[in-house]
Amino acid sequence: MKYHQITHEERYRISALRQSGLWPAEIARRLGRHRSTISRELARNRSRGDGRYRPSKAQERTNGRRSRSRRNRRFSQGDWQQVKRLLRRDWSPEQAAGYLDKRDEFAISHETIYRHVWADRAAGGDLHRHLRCAPKKRRKRYGRYDSRGRLAGKRAIEERPAAVERRQAVGHWEIDTVMGEGNNHCIVTLVERATGYALIGKLRSRNAREVTRRTVSLIRQSPRKFKTITADNGTEFHSYKKIEDATGVRFYFATPYHSWERGTNENTNGLIRQYLPKRKSMAHVTQRDCNAIAKKLNSRPRKRYDYDTPEERFHAA
Repeated sequence: MKYHQITHEERYRISALRQSGLWPAEIARRLGRHRSTISRELARNRSRGDGRYRPSKAQERTNGRRSRSRRNRRFSQGDWQQVKRLLRRDWSPEQAAGYLDKRDEFAISHETIYRHVWADRAAGGDLHRHLRCAPKKRRKRYGRYDSRGRLAGKRAIEERPAAVERRQAVGHWEIDTVMGEGNNHCIVTLVERATGYALIGKLRSRNAREVTRRTVSLIRQSPRKFKTITADNGTEFHSYKKIEDATGVRFYFATPYHSWERGTNENTNGLIRQYLPKRKSMAHVTQRDCNAIAKKLNSRPRKRYDYDTPEERFHAA
């Protein structure tokens, strides 16, 4: 059944019935309304002084809310230009809306931005191309021999300091590799757990030697902000001791097939796929390209950080 807002006349009836001592449920029955509608009307429009419900005041407040409603807001061309500018930086509608609201530019909902994007697409625009959509295909592994992670002397994730789990201090990272299609070219990704700050390195091959070389070079960009790294059990990380010796950073290893133990890295890899999609070769990708992708991700506001950007939090630490 379609909802209809309470009318001016109904508010006077609510007031009269309330003064006669009737409870909201009985008032709702007499008006043919749901009792939660009446309860909400009484709660949101009662006087702050004596708690009484005054129909004229209730109508005045309702009119005020309607005039301030985002649905009734007419956004200017300048407003939409700001939104488009953020979308073309590959921000999501939610990130754009949160960023604008936090900085007191103007209030707009992400649903409104999505509607604008789809209208733009219908008109032949390209804003929708800046939205990301990367559904993950999953497969079950039944009865398979677990051969990953068989490396003597490695530190299990259970040995990692408990403070790492709380994500309060900067310096604890997760590492992974992301493959291309058709050849050995790929990338290595490092993500800081407390801030979401990402570093990306180009690899000519997915092997321990190449991963060690590139990881050491990435760590040396900000050596004071590296304390631990948590990796999966791929063989490309089997030379982790060389990284530890070169940088002083301690490695820990997640449980095989427990990807949620490196959730920050998994999420970031999904974001990177917007720029380096699956089933595409990475042979053409350069380190400069990797730096540009990392810059884009690090300058996006994040909802979980109250719409601060990872680079703001990382460099402020």
